[in-house]
Amino acid sequence: MQGETSGSKIQGETSGPKMQGQTSQTGQRGRIHEPDLQGQLNKPDMREPACPACSVRHKKRSPEDQKALLTRLRKAEGQIRGIEKMVENDAYCPDILIQVSAVTSALGSFNKELLACHIRSCVAEDLRKGREESVDELVRVLQKLMR
Repeated sequence: MQGETSGSKIQGETSGPKMQGQTSQTGQRGRIHEPDLQGQLNKPDMREPACPACSVRHKKRSPEDQKALLTRLRKAEGQIRGIEKMVENDAYCPDILIQVSAVTSALGSFNKELLACHIRSCVAEDLRKGREESVDELVRVLQKLMR
């Protein structure tokens, strides 16, 4: 589960969706402060029902956008296969590290492309419809990406 949590988990808790006051693996009961399946925080008196329109989110992409994104992913996938072969063949460590850097760059390019598509379509459309919470979501995503 991704997402920032506020508060702290009970020692011995495993990550994943839980309900407030659920018994932990250590037998302790307490307040759980981590995201549930809808990304809402399980804090006392702060739970909000999931938006029915957002419980399962999909994005229909144009064929051009989808092709560009898949091309970038396939490039990274091919590079990872190459790294696997390098490890299997006992390649020199610095050579592998350079290839890992190339994969990281390829995934960064994928993220930039996807983010641009998201801003141009999803965020812009939500703003036109007066849904300004989309900007807050974008800010949270950018904060996670810039860690």
